[in-house]
Amino acid sequence: MYIALLTYTAPRNEVDYALPEHADWVRSHFSHGLFLVSGKGNGDADQVILTRPCLRGKLDAVLATDPFILQRLARYTVIEFSATRTSHEFHAINEALAS
Repeated sequence: MYIALLTYTAPRNEVDYALPEHADWVRSHFSHGLFLVSGKGNGDADQVILTRPCLRGKLDAVLATDPFILQRLARYTVIEFSATRTSHEFHAINEALAS
């Protein structure tokens, strides 16, 4: 699994202008099943995305298509981890990890 931390590198007004495209991009990857959770970051990351397990190259290729990246408005930092324990509420994730 991965945590993708998105940090804006451009002025907020430029980011806001591209936000609808980015939101559509995020929705499409939820629909395709790659993204599990996303939201506003608190601290160093402006946005956070939790993904299901996949090859790192696949994730890098997907992140490279983010309109924020294409327009050079932000950058990603990716943290890879193996989820060894989850809460009952994340039962579906447990099952996805087992398959």
